[in-house]
Amino acid sequence: MNQDKMHLINKIFNNETIRTVWDKEKEKYYISVVDIVGVISESDRPRKYWSDLKNKLKQEGNEVSEKIGQLKLKSQDGKYRLTDVCDIEEMFRIIESIPSKNAEPIKQWLAKLGSERIDEVFDPSIAAQRAVDIYRAKGYDEKWIAKRLKGIQDRKQLTDVWQDGGITDGKEYAILTNEIYKEWSGMTAKIAKENIEKI
Repeated sequence: MNQDKMHLINKIFNNETIRTVWDKEKEKYYISVVDIVGVISESDRPRKYWSDLKNKLKQEGNEVSEKIGQLKLKSQDGKYRLTDVCDIEEMFRIIESIPSKNAEPIKQWLAKLGSERIDEVFDPSIAAQRAVDIYRAKGYDEKWIAKRLKGIQDRKQLTDVWQDGGITDGKEYAILTNEIYKEWSGMTAKIAKENIEKI
């Protein structure tokens, strides 16, 4: 799945160079904010543009800048420097705040996704069909898709039972999920997911 996310990031930025880091612990990509701003704004001074944008967002009460972290990323001169980074959700929030023709297709795509998501809330069968279509597009056969959808349904029933039993904490879910993965695969959930992604 993280390969799919990387492909999406590259597609959004028309394969421009965007520095990214995969955090295995948090299972998230972190993306260079300056690189995002540079591509979307086409500014000659993306650091200055980001600094001004960050101040503007703070003044408007926008929380985006509070969710920005820093990691050492390789610069053009080959040296590693602390660089503002964000996750994918914050990346989209930053893009939405940049007035640029380059941001428009992304904003339209996000609006379309939002509309589709609202439709799915009112008619969950749309989400189920979307999942089937995605699995088919990835080349999975009908038997595998049926098993996967059944697995999702079974997992939902199981987590409902856990909730009814008073288990609501993410850590408790993680422990129980790990036990299930160990039982059927001999691996933790994290290791099993990594192995599945390699297939």
